Amino acid sequence: MITANVSDFRKDIKKYLNRVTQNFETLIINRGKDSGVVVMSLEEYNSLQATQHELSSFKNEQRLDSAISKFRKGESFVKPLEELE
Repeated sequence: MITANVSDFRKDIKKYLNRVTQNFETLIINRGKDSGVVVMSLEEYNSLQATQHELSSFKNEQRLDSAISKFRKGESFVKPLEELE
């Protein structure tokens, strides 16, 4: 996680944005008395949105928990992909 104040961010915006996108780091911009701002890469944001969607349904959450539990117990299996003609 990177932190910067508005002045530093403004001065080196390209450097900060490159670090966020290239290293999947999260940037917190401290705005003094105002509320801070979080900057993250689009890939990281999309990943969080997908995770939130998967966990938004109790049934999906149970399926994921069950799959993780089976995997940890060594009860998972490999299913071959069907070839398309």
